[in-house]
Amino acid sequence: MRDVTLSVPAGTGLMLRGANGAGKSTLLLTLAGLLAPLSGTIALEGFDAEEGPAFHYCGHRNGVRSRLTTEETLTFWRDLNGRPALGIEAALERVGLSRQAGLDAAYLSAGQQRRLALARLLVSARPVWLLDEPTSALDAAGQALLADLVKSHLAEGGMAVIASHDAIAVEMPTLMLGEAA
Repeated sequence: MRDVTLSVPAGTGLMLRGANGAGKSTLLLTLAGLLAPLSGTIALEGFDAEEGPAFHYCGHRNGVRSRLTTEETLTFWRDLNGRPALGIEAALERVGLSRQAGLDAAYLSAGQQRRLALARLLVSARPVWLLDEPTSALDAAGQALLADLVKSHLAEGGMAVIASHDAIAVEMPTLMLGEAA
């Protein structure tokens, strides 16, 4: 991929689609600052870097430790990411895991672990969500939840860049990666 320019205004999102190996995950990791760009720059206009990180990266792996409870998991991520937003109990309620608050994450199904990973987005405020295959392991209700979370985030002036093979029921422009223009 060369000479890529992306513009994602506040309140909008961008869906990245393309074949395996096209560079969708690499682009998200680069935007998140986890990989250095080979060239060029990444800028978030209107955001003061003194406020802390702007990007929330939720990768295709959930970042869930089996011996932490769901509550402990969210507390860990909130404390690590800073800028507290929605409370732990409210975030668990929002993603449908309040009954599992005291349960070790090892006992959660794959879909419940994915919901827990999505709850991380809610406990720390960041304007840009970078989501890599966010529907992985989610059933239809979980996919609807994801669409609603993204829609709410965009309505509040947030931005989202999503790499997915699945259709997500949120109106967003689509960028096809790995295809000739």
